[in-house]
Amino acid sequence: MILLVGIFSILYIWFALHPGRVNPAVLQYFSFEEVERGREYGQLPRLLFITGFLLQLFFLLWLVFSGWGGTMSRWAQQLTGSYWGGVLVFFLVLWLAMRLIRLPFNFINGYYWQHKWGFSTQTMSSWWLDYFKGAGLELALSAIGVLLLFWVLGRFPKTWWLVGAAFISVWVIIQSYLWPVLVSPLFNRFEVAKDPAVVSMVQELSEKADIPVDQVLVMDASQRTTRANAYFAGLGQTKRIVLYDTLLENYPPEQVKAVVAHEMAHWSQGHITRGIALGIAGNFIVWGLLFIVLRGAVISYMRYPPYTWAVIMLFFVMISFISSPIESSISRSMEREADQVSVELTQDAQAAIDLQVALASKNLSDLSPPAFITWFSYSHPPALERIKLIEQMEKGR
Repeated sequence: MILLVGIFSILYIWFALHPGRVNPAVLQYFSFEEVERGREYGQLPRLLFITGFLLQLFFLLWLVFSGWGGTMSRWAQQLTGSYWGGVLVFFLVLWLAMRLIRLPFNFINGYYWQHKWGFSTQTMSSWWLDYFKGAGLELALSAIGVLLLFWVLGRFPKTWWLVGAAFISVWVIIQSYLWPVLVSPLFNRFEVAKDPAVVSMVQELSEKADIPVDQVLVMDASQRTTRANAYFAGLGQTKRIVLYDTLLENYPPEQVKAVVAHEMAHWSQGHITRGIALGIAGNFIVWGLLFIVLRGAVISYMRYPPYTWAVIMLFFVMISFISSPIESSISRSMEREADQVSVELTQDAQAAIDLQVALASKNLSDLSPPAFITWFSYSHPPALERIKLIEQMEKGR
């Protein structure tokens, strides 16, 4: 795992610094200045991502292999006078350390860089409020999860990975159901769409796609960003379509329709449920690998010591990095399919092409990204690929 992480990291850094020649086909749709601006805007976030990741990785490697993890584990138990207190204190110290490592990179990319390029509309206080709300939510859920994990480790010494994988799988489904109604409102305000033209357009597309849409909501995205988007969220009774107010304000109706059709296509093709199912399958594989790793890396007598959490964190940091190309490939495949279906719904290929050009230009997308970085981390195909796909569909009709 460490070898793969090293190889991928070196390649990522190289191509982030040396993106290569611009694909001449891009210049059919974008100016050379747009290409250069997209590359300039995208380079720093890539370098911040890989630098932050490597610092976290090196810290965890040091903690696990230097012996300091064991020392800190014993200190935490002595401080609290109990095993469970030691687990909780060790988790809290490690959580705080990892947060502090990531903080400057999150701030530079999420606040400074977005303001510099005119994307962020947040004040400093608003950014910090969002940060602390997110951190508090993560801390509460993670602390509960870690205590449950150590209980399962002790209660089911040979099958804990199956129990853990099953629990996380159930949690993924619950989270998908509850997140839109419990968590999203903590960060944004949602209102029922009032524009009759928008509601009528969504209803027309939902009938074509055979997807009942109970609620069309508009999110106050402009309070944080100038970017535009739309998305489907929730399961069952919490299912709704959400439109950014920036989308409605800054894009013509036919392009808004193309965005909504694309999101509906994800639902009509079963991408949401397929994604959850693939995530659950991958989850069991990852937990099985974790079982093998812990069996060889941690000496356990009656209970796993608190520093086991550092080993688990190291494992998940590396496995999430290594598996990124697989997740990205699956996501890009679904996005291509959604692009195709959305054009069938709207019968307006030109609007879909115009949308891709507008989004890529306004969002300063990298219009000619290195093939490795696309393969490794792009959840959506590059703009040129999406435009060519839509054009091929139109020619084939």
